[in-house]
Amino acid sequence: MDHRTARTLLLHPPRTSTAELLGQAAAWRGYDVVAHVAGARGRGVHWYGGALAADRVAEQLGLGLLEPGDDWLAGLPYALVRRHVRLTTLAGARRLTHRAFVKPPSAKIDALPAAVYEDGTRLPGTLDPATPVLVSGVVEFAAEYRLFVLDGEAVAGSRYAVYGRLDPGPLDGRVRGFAREVLRAAADGLPSAVCMDVGRLTDGTWAVVEANMPWFAHCYAAEPDRVLDVVLRAAGPRARVADRDVPFLRRAAARRSAPGPHGR
Repeated sequence: MDHRTARTLLLHPPRTSTAELLGQAAAWRGYDVVAHVAGARGRGVHWYGGALAADRVAEQLGLGLLEPGDDWLAGLPYALVRRHVRLTTLAGARRLTHRAFVKPPSAKIDALPAAVYEDGTRLPGTLDPATPVLVSGVVEFAAEYRLFVLDGEAVAGSRYAVYGRLDPGPLDGRVRGFAREVLRAAADGLPSAVCMDVGRLTDGTWAVVEANMPWFAHCYAAEPDRVLDVVLRAAGPRARVADRDVPFLRRAAARRSAPGPHGR
């Protein structure tokens, strides 16, 4: 196959179970599956791997990496999140005088674990005060589910946790019904390919957990071939990114991270 036109999936180390499953699915479709940037040749390079590594190679590989805006969760109505959520900075969160759940909006930051903090003084002091964070009320999820969304429809999914403990399993109709409700209300604010987590609270109500990048998400018990469809759209050639997805390109993240007036 001509390396200039070959379709390639780059699975950046370390290789996870999800990467192995996606690699197998891609190979069945005729993709060249490679583990190093040196082998990622051709105009059709797609990516599955960590965010920091992706940032280092995206330009040289011509990757268009889609991710949800930092403020998406904070902009949802209370009925869909069942807690007050706002986007602020780490400096703002350090002024908290009450117990709250604090996390980075999307990519994990090792120095800032997503956790419940008793007040703002417990937050790490070594990070840039301008680092964006989501601050929310504390709720308990009885079960949490991961959905892979393509063009406003959940095409694959899996349960991933029960009472905070890893426990992959199948979806059920209630999850799909709530996902349809969320996507009808808020899909326009997400890229066309995205990972969305939702959950059932201990009081039986449903709530959105967060939205994230499919190219850096475990598939758990979801069907790998369908997950691959979402990953290929979310992390592929920059030249093929549709106009409606351009605002969600990762290189635009800094412009989308500033806290807006609609946080809740």
